[in-house]
Amino acid sequence: METSSLAWPCSSLGTHGANAGDLAAAHCRRHGIGSRLCQHSLQTARRLGFRAMQFNLVVSTNSAGIRCWQRNGFEVVGTLPGAFRHKQLGDVDALVMFQALVEGPRP
Repeated sequence: METSSLAWPCSSLGTHGANAGDLAAAHCRRHGIGSRLCQHSLQTARRLGFRAMQFNLVVSTNSAGIRCWQRNGFEVVGTLPGAFRHKQLGDVDALVMFQALVEGPRP
């Protein structure tokens, strides 16, 4: 099972940033699915004219996911302290990860 969502732009100001959420079921991991979902979202966002993309909630304990997003050009730009309630660990931080999709100054 894999899912991917991408917020579509509209013509008003402030809509230059795409927000995506990708995940792969545990039994599908380590097959490059997350990376392919990420690349698809990036291509779609560029085609639709977005200037940037971000993941708003990357769980800090998800080291495989963080590495995947970083390999695909994302960087951590913020931390949300205790924003995710982990089943075994309790409250853990969440990361905001960002990638500019156009050259030049950041949006």
